Amino acid sequence: MIQPMVHLALDVGEKRIGVAVSDETETLASPRTTIRRTSTAAALEAVARLVAESGAEVVVVGLPVSFDGQLHGQARAIQAFAAKLRARIAQPVVFADETLSSVRAEEALRAAGMRPDRIRERLDAAAAAVILQDYLDARNRGEEQEITALNAGNDGGDAAGRSGDEVEE
Repeated sequence: MIQPMVHLALDVGEKRIGVAVSDETETLASPRTTIRRTSTAAALEAVARLVAESGAEVVVVGLPVSFDGQLHGQARAIQAFAAKLRARIAQPVVFADETLSSVRAEEALRAAGMRPDRIRERLDAAAAAVILQDYLDARNRGEEQEITALNAGNDGGDAAGRSGDEVEE
């Protein structure tokens, strides 16, 4: 029997990174926070801190796979971010398809009756929860849902050199 573990998921964007965390039974993903991304270095530090605080044993990074099955500019930038994260933390970093996660998250927040002005501030973390829930569900069904085609050597537009990121609770 495999020991259940906590997973942390990231919805990486140019301006914000949504963060979600699973429960220890790997059943339920919950939105955790949003990191305001002002530099890659500060974002990596904030993510590493959240990984440690949550006790996460695996980090799942949402990767936008286009409808033609290819990885384009944003996907390469996310792969570059994940490669830098791998160098900072001991936990494994895996990719999961994030296709339509933001759309699904926004629909869920609207269906829950959230006001439009509140949706924007919670959307990134909710999208990370959608990515993580899909990953956990596939894993619990015994499906290998990780995206293994890595092209992490491409920097893809790193935003290093600006000042620190803020974590919103």
